[in-house]
Amino acid sequence: MAAKEDLYSKIIPRRLRPNRPGNVKYGSNLDVLLSMGFPKARALKALVSTGGRSVQLACDWLFSHVNDPFLDDPLPREYVLYLRPSGPLQNQLHHFWQQSRVTCGKNKAHNIFPHITLCQFFMCTDDKVDALLEALQTTVGHWRGRFPSPLPLELYTSSNFIGLFVEEQIAEVLKQFAADFASEAARKADVHVEPHKKQLHVTLAYHFPTIHLSSLEKLAKGIEVKLGCDWLAVLFSRDIRFANHETLRVMYPYAPQNEDELELVSGDYVFMSTMEQNNTSEGWVYGASQATGLSGLLPENYVSRADECDTWVFHGSHSFFSCTTPSDKGIRERVVLDGLLDSRRLDNSSPADTPTLSLICHPMQVLRMSSSIHSRPPKRTLFVCRHGERMDVVFGKHWLSLCSDSKGRYVRTNLNMPTSLPMWSGGHRDYDMDAPITVFGSTQAQLVGDALLESNTVIDFVYSSPSLRCVQTAQNILKGLQQDGKLKIRVEPGLFEWTKWITGNTLPSWIPPTDLAAAHFSVDTTYRPLIPINKLSVSESYDTYMTRSYQVTKDILTDCKNIGNNILIVAHASSLEACTRQLQGRSPQNSKDFIQVVRKIPYLGFCSCEEQCETGGWQLVDPPILPLTHGPNHSFNWRETLLQE
Repeated sequence: MAAKEDLYSKIIPRRLRPNRPGNVKYGSNLDVLLSMGFPKARALKALVSTGGRSVQLACDWLFSHVNDPFLDDPLPREYVLYLRPSGPLQNQLHHFWQQSRVTCGKNKAHNIFPHITLCQFFMCTDDKVDALLEALQTTVGHWRGRFPSPLPLELYTSSNFIGLFVEEQIAEVLKQFAADFASEAARKADVHVEPHKKQLHVTLAYHFPTIHLSSLEKLAKGIEVKLGCDWLAVLFSRDIRFANHETLRVMYPYAPQNEDELELVSGDYVFMSTMEQNNTSEGWVYGASQATGLSGLLPENYVSRADECDTWVFHGSHSFFSCTTPSDKGIRERVVLDGLLDSRRLDNSSPADTPTLSLICHPMQVLRMSSSIHSRPPKRTLFVCRHGERMDVVFGKHWLSLCSDSKGRYVRTNLNMPTSLPMWSGGHRDYDMDAPITVFGSTQAQLVGDALLESNTVIDFVYSSPSLRCVQTAQNILKGLQQDGKLKIRVEPGLFEWTKWITGNTLPSWIPPTDLAAAHFSVDTTYRPLIPINKLSVSESYDTYMTRSYQVTKDILTDCKNIGNNILIVAHASSLEACTRQLQGRSPQNSKDFIQVVRKIPYLGFCSCEEQCETGGWQLVDPPILPLTHGPNHSFNWRETLLQE
């Protein structure tokens, strides 16, 4: 390992871009890149750094790294071979991953998806990766039909570790497979692979506070280790320069203000070493961008902690039971991208490329699983969504004066302003406290409705805060769902945001449901609110707001029980936290932390909370739709900009 230590001593942290496609040869793609004029070393590095998915992705990587000072560095990547479960067992492990994270917070096991380590990390030069993949394919082919099935696992717990250990005799068989792969890799790719010599196991949790041991142990005992499973041999790689760095995910875009600062793009990853933070100012960190390879200072509150494996590159996967060639793109993606990684969108993938989850198990296991599914009642899901872009935020608190003529009539003065405002008995003046959404806000909402329709999500009930922006957002979501006029919106005052945030001494004068219906909103005028307007008070305490939100959410779920499974609440940014946190059995945060969470929830922020049939509790799960992200578009005055001297 001396050579590896020398490499570490010479390298300043930078990073490459990952992707997780299937096992493909890079040769033909390499020829295309060479014909385009790229140097061979750079072309190989780009293909390996994007998992060989396509020429286009490799070109994108090369162009984004054009200023990377280490672009031509011959440093090899580090590779690792894992066994990954798929099918019913993987679903159980994924559920444990989610539930343990929600209940007890993140521990070090969450950094990498469920797996059994077969070998230590090893280095392979870019020009030998094709041969390495052939070695894995050949070894799995020789073992197909010989791989032990089922794989006996036994739960083990200690004060700071919980795992599923492979029975010792079977573990020796798996180690022999790893040894065969090491021999094949040495013969075909001239790569030294060190098989794992310790006990083989699936780590469930480690390095967690002792107070969480009983909760984690209880969750772990709920895993049915005898469920059907197809174990996949999977090959991943990481950039050796960042092996000991913390991985951060960029939450917000940032344009550098000084030369030593790093440009941030939402969704990118940044690698940070604690050794490089000695000279940084408070609130700033020094890191390297995965997308560009560049390093610099960045504001700490623009990033959040990510999992280590989020940035790994996937190179290949092989089933020990299926004889299908992994070069088949569709089958490859269904096999590999299950569990944790399938819920995260691959950079550069389009909606049409989204992988689907496939269960790989023996026929009898499928039959048993299917019968158990049909015997359970369908799960109920609560969706909570923030409203769309609002007029007073875009055009300022005096926006109404910008679009009113001398007689006080509404006049559209910007394409992002709606063509008209709903008329009601209160007149336009009350819009000062109850602003509508913009045209783009309506578009945002319809996009979410379109996505729900595309995902085959059925909404049985829609509840909305009385704020006009929320009712309009709900209406446009229903348009996207093609349910406009079919589903009626229930306007619930109890869903209004924390009244402490109201300017002035009175609540807004909301448009009554009857006036909304007269203005062609699909509103249920017969609905009787669970918390009437007269029960709301200005400047309520934080505890009162959280109690109100929790109570109205429980009442909504009770009212809809047995007559509908999916409920959509359209309300405010604070609602995503206030309506779901206590529902999961978690205590409210303090008000300062609550405000920090709320500030990070964008327009049309969307979350899903699912009822757990076994326990009757609720937990946050991945939404059925992708997140919605867009950039700012400032006001443009062509006279001031183009005619000024």
